[in-house]
Amino acid sequence: MMSAPAELRSVTGNTGKLGQGDIYDHTVAIPPMPDYNGRILAYTATAAIIVTGVLQDVFPQLLLWMVAGALIWPHLAHVLTRRTFLRRSARIRQKMLFLDCIIGGSFIGLIGLIAIPSVSVVLMLMFSCLIVGGVRQWLFGTALMSAAMAATVAATGTATDLEAPLLTSIVAILATGTYICVTAYYSHQQARALLLAKTQIQNQREQSIALSHKLSKYLSPQVWQSIFTGERDVRLETQRKKLAVFFSDIKGFTELSEEMEPEALTELLNHYFNEMSEVALKYGGTIDKFVGDSIMVFFGDPTSRGPREDAFACVSMAIEMRKHMKIMRQKWRSQGIKTPLEIRMGISTGYTTVGNFGAENRMDYTIIGKEVNLASRLESLAEPGEILVSYETFSLIKDRIMCRDKGEITVKGFGKPVPIYEVVDFRRDMGPHRSFLEHEHSGFAMYLDSDKVTERERKAILSALEDAADRLRQEDDTE
Repeated sequence: MMSAPAELRSVTGNTGKLGQGDIYDHTVAIPPMPDYNGRILAYTATAAIIVTGVLQDVFPQLLLWMVAGALIWPHLAHVLTRRTFLRRSARIRQKMLFLDCIIGGSFIGLIGLIAIPSVSVVLMLMFSCLIVGGVRQWLFGTALMSAAMAATVAATGTATDLEAPLLTSIVAILATGTYICVTAYYSHQQARALLLAKTQIQNQREQSIALSHKLSKYLSPQVWQSIFTGERDVRLETQRKKLAVFFSDIKGFTELSEEMEPEALTELLNHYFNEMSEVALKYGGTIDKFVGDSIMVFFGDPTSRGPREDAFACVSMAIEMRKHMKIMRQKWRSQGIKTPLEIRMGISTGYTTVGNFGAENRMDYTIIGKEVNLASRLESLAEPGEILVSYETFSLIKDRIMCRDKGEITVKGFGKPVPIYEVVDFRRDMGPHRSFLEHEHSGFAMYLDSDKVTERERKAILSALEDAADRLRQEDDTE
């Protein structure tokens, strides 16, 4: 007369988005109670009520034919919904339950609305509707059952006595209670399995997130973000884009590597890379790779603010790196590193091929092209502390950054000599109203950007400078 709770055979856990795939795929078995089993249980319970009612002369003998129908119908419904064209019908479970409601309403009308058996059938129907389809199914099921009940009562009339004998009432209550308890048991098992599946999926999701963050250390944050959110496919593909390409290395690093122990050298290099990476990410650069003491960064992919802004961000990054190198150099001196380390940089802007290069099972996200070669060549030609840029880069930044003409160079892959320029500083910081000051001597280094200093920090800086000035004056007096 009704179907069981929704059949849930498994739950598949999607634990974290990695491109277009999943790291984990976990299936949790859920004890099912198919419609077939539930319908057999419900109609068997109804058949027991009918037999008891007929034996006690509560129901007419004519209703005995419904016992055969109650025992045959679940098998017929199973064949219709699984073996015929109806199996392709949308929401077939809900539709079959509507038919059960009509059958149940007709049965209630045929027994003349006798109280306990009628209530038992109504409870089984409504319980099934709520579990299978929720409130909407319950409302439609109630309407259909009421309509069938009213039509049958109008045709056959109600019973003379609406009270059923004790035995019939007990059988009806026991049959209904058995159906509800069995159905509730399977629903409880499903709920437990779903809760377990949810917990396992959450644990696996946390594991995948932790793993993805570990893997992100091997990729530039922008590339990692585009891959792990599914914006970019992990496959061999490239495209042509206009990028600003940056190269840098440390002048004097080779000599230093001969003086220092490998462990100390590694610590120094990692500190340098960490500081410079933070500067690069601050300006939105995509860190391509570290090679020895060299850094390769490009702007314009996977995100871009336009060629002009990308070039300006790249040169701004280089200027800040140069200033930051002064602070790190002073720190290294305090650690006993006497070799003066200077950074030299080269920047080129132009069309390059960017994307995934390599094999299907091992690829790198990088760029190739003559502009990459030009940036590398400019870096190798730069003097310590110097930033060299190509003419294309100069034309994009010259209104905001002061540059000095350095002549022309010949580069492989370029048909004509390439004009190059040396970056001096931001135009806003040139002249008497510049926002920054910097001085560096043995035992002293200072970099001040007054635009970035808060009122509270200004007082602390003034106090520190006054203390330093007093100390120098006292030493002059003693001499």
